[in-house]
Parts: sequence; C-alpha cells; structure tokens
Amino acid sequence: VQELVDNLLHACHVISLTTFLPRLEPGIGVGSSFEGWSHGGEDTVYRVLVRLKPPPGHSFRLQPDADGELPARHGRVRVKLKCMCKREQLLGDVLCFRHHSYEQVRRHQRPELLQILCAESYLDVEKTAHWLQLFVRNAWDVIAAQQNCQLAVLPSSRSCHLQLTYNSGRTVHVEMMLGVQQDEVGVFVGSQEAETDLSNTTWLESCALHELLFFRCVARQAPHGSCHLTCLQLLTYLLGDSVLSPAHLKTVTMHLLTLLPPSEWCPQRLLERLRDILHYLHRCLEERQLHHFLVGNERVPRELSLPAAFQAASPINLFQRLAREPQAQALHELTQLQHR
Repeated sequence: VQELVDNLLHACHVISLTTFLPRLEPGIGVGSSFEGWSHGGEDTVYRVLVRLKPPPGHSFRLQPDADGELPARHGRVRVKLKCMCKREQLLGDVLCFRHHSYEQVRRHQRPELLQILCAESYLDVEKTAHWLQLFVRNAWDVIAAQQNCQLAVLPSSRSCHLQLTYNSGRTVHVEMMLGVQQDEVGVFVGSQEAETDLSNTTWLESCALHELLFFRCVARQAPHGSCHLTCLQLLTYLLGDSVLSPAHLKTVTMHLLTLLPPSEWCPQRLLERLRDILHYLHRCLEERQLHHFLVGNERVPRELSLPAAFQAASPINLFQRLAREPQAQALHELTQLQHR
C-alpha cells in the first residue's frame, strides 16, 4: 500500500511542477496500520499524512487558535505572496505575483494558489481536498499500467479517500489526510471525522505523527518480539464495540511503555503486561482520570521533538467528561475481561 501511495504522490508532484499550486511531500503512514497493531481486516483504513509545501512565490503560516485546548486546537493556514522579482530577472520563467498586476500575470502564466484554493487568503480544506482528488485521478492515468489493481476515488469533502481493488479480489481503503507542518507549531490536518461543523478554512492539530514516532522509538529499544503491539491487538479485538476506544487502550499502553523498562516487554511477559494494561485502565476508570500521553508528560522521549506548547501544558484528562453510565459499563466490561 505504501509503495503504491508513494508512486501516486510522486506522479502528483511531477504534475504539480508545472503549476503554482501546493507541492506534495512523500506520504507518511500513520495510525494503527503503520504503528504495527492493526488487525488488517477488510474494514482497515490505511491513513497516510500528505504534507503540503507552498509553491514558488508563496508562503504558508500556521495560525493556531490561541484559546484552543491542546491537543485538538483549531488553526488556519495563511497564504502570502512572496516576491519573485529576482527569479524573474535571472531566469525569466515567471512573473512576480506581488509586483505585477493581476491582468498581466493572468495573460502570461497559470493562476496562483490564492485564486484557486483559498478563501480570503486562507487555505480552504475542501477546495484543497478536491484538488488532490483530481490530481490523484490524473496521476493514476500515468501509473495505472504498472499496477495490479483498480483505483476509485470515493466521495470525501476534507480528505482524499481511495479504494483499491486488486486482481485477487482484495479491497483496500486508503485515506490521504492533508496536512501543513511547522516545527515550532506542529502538524495541522484538514480531515477529522469527529468534527462536523468546521469552516472550510479550519485545520485541526494532529498528534498522529508524534505517536508514530513514539512507536518507532520504542521499536528501537524493545527486545526482539516485544509484546506491546500484541497486547494492543488482543485487547482492541477482545473489547470490540466497548465504551472504551482503541485510543484509550493505546494511551494506557504508551504510558506503561515509559514506566516499565524495555526488558519487561519480552514475549514471555505477555500475560503480565496484559494484566498491567487492564489494571491501569481499571484504576483510571475508577478515578475518572486518564492523562493524554503527549501533553504535559515529562516521560515523553525527547526524540519526538514535541511542540513547546505540548511540553509546557498541564496534563489533560481524557476521562474528565466521562458520564456515570458509560463509566459503569466500561468498568463492568473490564472486570469481565480480567476474570477470563
């Protein structure tokens, strides 16, 4: 899947070189499928973060909502024109957007980013998603002959959702999530299933890249056959449609991975670690307190290079708004699982 997506994005990149529209960086697989604990069933969605870079003559500036709460701040991407007079004088292949009139530029070169994908100087998520969908269709025409599957671009307003049907009959779903990254701010993405009332220029902060980096960091230190991924696979399967989400199990496991030394995660300790995860989660439910792993946590490895705001923030309780009835149901489910 990753190789096919890479080929698609490379073809998109080549096509984009003749335009003044965003450049696509190589995709980064995120989420359970690429962290190593997905079940890999027919309902699996492979999520790929596609970061956008500004084209020549443009710059992006992330503007997070100062009043937003980590780790789900809203933000907007301001697009500004940059002077290209020096390139115009040296190479003569462009006209400077800033120092020529709109009519002059329109007569001699393709429209620029502000005119096509923006609303009031801010990058529009839906317009950008639809542009990517069109680019992917064009790119597929270029590489389709070398592939052993059929591609369909499915309807999606804030991302690019692909369905790949292989000759064997297997079907794979891929979601390309658009993102803009600035080191001092973080990564903001355009797609977010949980949000339904976002404006077209609203992007959402994402922890997916830092979570992927954490699991890679763990893999470098863990013993051969480390059981942490097996724990996640087993528990997400056993809990099924529980009140507790895979994200809760993942958060608990990440905390324990920094509390216990790597040697404690050897395959022989699988049952002990499963009991530890369930016990930790049971205690969190009783106390209605489960802290977000990346926010205000001194145990996060430095290699993750978290944004300063994450490091300076107070811990965030993911169970703060947990109602009594779901809490009781989750405790009952955990108790049953612990006594199996």
